[in-house]
Amino acid sequence: MTETVLAEVLAELAELDDPKARAVNERHGDDHGVNLGKLRAVAKRLKTQQDLAVQLWQTDDTAARLLALLVCRPRAYDRGDLDLMLRQARAPKVHDWLVNYVVKKSPHAEELRRAWFADPDPVVASAGWALTTERVAKKAAGLDLVGLLDVIEAGMATAPDRLQWAMNHCLAQIGIEHPEHRTRAIAIGERLGVLRDYPTQPGCTSPFAPIWITEMVARQGAAVGRANASPGR
Repeated sequence: MTETVLAEVLAELAELDDPKARAVNERHGDDHGVNLGKLRAVAKRLKTQQDLAVQLWQTDDTAARLLALLVCRPRAYDRGDLDLMLRQARAPKVHDWLVNYVVKKSPHAEELRRAWFADPDPVVASAGWALTTERVAKKAAGLDLVGLLDVIEAGMATAPDRLQWAMNHCLAQIGIEHPEHRTRAIAIGERLGVLRDYPTQPGCTSPFAPIWITEMVARQGAAVGRANASPGR
């Protein structure tokens, strides 16, 4: 029965493939042409189907793998499954969704964070950094933030693109969430200049860490000010 459903879903994804969407996605390293809004609509209809998710992943098709990540049951994967899947996930969007939608919800997330952080494969290491950034923001107790800043200062400027992006995000998050390290985080960003000239759309925040940190801290301050000024306080 699942094989029949798999064939029907793959046929639907093939029909949704749009050459214009493919051209846009390919500029970002993703080799598929399915609009992500339409892909999410398919996932919403299918609901959670772990067996189908496994079969979709095994096709090695990017759109199918993205759908798999939307219909899977994250806690159904063991540590080895997730490690293998990450090493197979070379398309940036698949990599991003796997880490954010599946690994972060897994009981193996911390164990994998530690294992991936120092992996010699920079794409795998970038996942370790992404999970570390999550902890910096939500559960920093036990993390060596000074040590993280040391590693970022020593290696971010020459890191491969995807790893560099993940390290830069961690740098910004340390500066945003931890005032005691903010001055150093901004100074590291200024000195290294990573993503200083990154093209940013109007209304969006630059990923250049000093600008990113300053903007987000200002927003937090404004939000606190509005809350303090609200009636009844």
